[in-house]
Amino acid sequence: MAIRVLLVDDQPLLRTGFRMILEAEQDLAVVGEAGDGLQALDQVRALQPDVVLMDIRMPRMDGVEATRQITGPDRNGPAKVLVLTTFDLDEYVVEALRAGASGFLLKDAPANELVQAIRVVAGGEAMLAPSITRRLLDKYAGHLPSGEEPLPDTLHTLTDREVEVLKLVARGLSNAEIAADLFVSETTVKTHVGHVLTKLGLRDRVQAAVYAYESGLVRPGAQ
Repeated sequence: MAIRVLLVDDQPLLRTGFRMILEAEQDLAVVGEAGDGLQALDQVRALQPDVVLMDIRMPRMDGVEATRQITGPDRNGPAKVLVLTTFDLDEYVVEALRAGASGFLLKDAPANELVQAIRVVAGGEAMLAPSITRRLLDKYAGHLPSGEEPLPDTLHTLTDREVEVLKLVARGLSNAEIAADLFVSETTVKTHVGHVLTKLGLRDRVQAAVYAYESGLVRPGAQ
């Protein structure tokens, strides 16, 4: 079964370019397009895509609110949201991740990265690009805790090792890199990540990274 993709962007030329890239792949099928968030909601209900490639800045309804409605508790379908960003302009990416997006990708990313990101998100994983994540969170450090606030009570449900793993996830390390850093197996890391997500009520690694920064556990610019 091909992965069903809905393209959401207010620029028709960009949608055409994305369509050409994706339709060249045998396992991907573009099932529809939308020019704003309201159209996206209608298309999601009608077409039931697996992945929504979502722009942020659009008329009528932006990508953050559309993402919130597509992935929220009243969601109607299996759609995952992959947010598109120009990075230098989109200060709302963290909001989109908090709203339920499974990851984000730069609009000028190479075609192979776009294709792979869609496959990753469709498979239920988070598209967490380490370098972009760090730069993004560092850029908007002013919106995050200063470090003087007490850590939230939910963090105390984690073991010391789980806290270590959460910090490394927030800094963009893969399971293999975390395993090497902590001298444990990748299977052990996967188990720890699963426990972190369950205990904190988070959906994926993206939300875990945002949580770690927002809670003050990890601070922008820290090594």
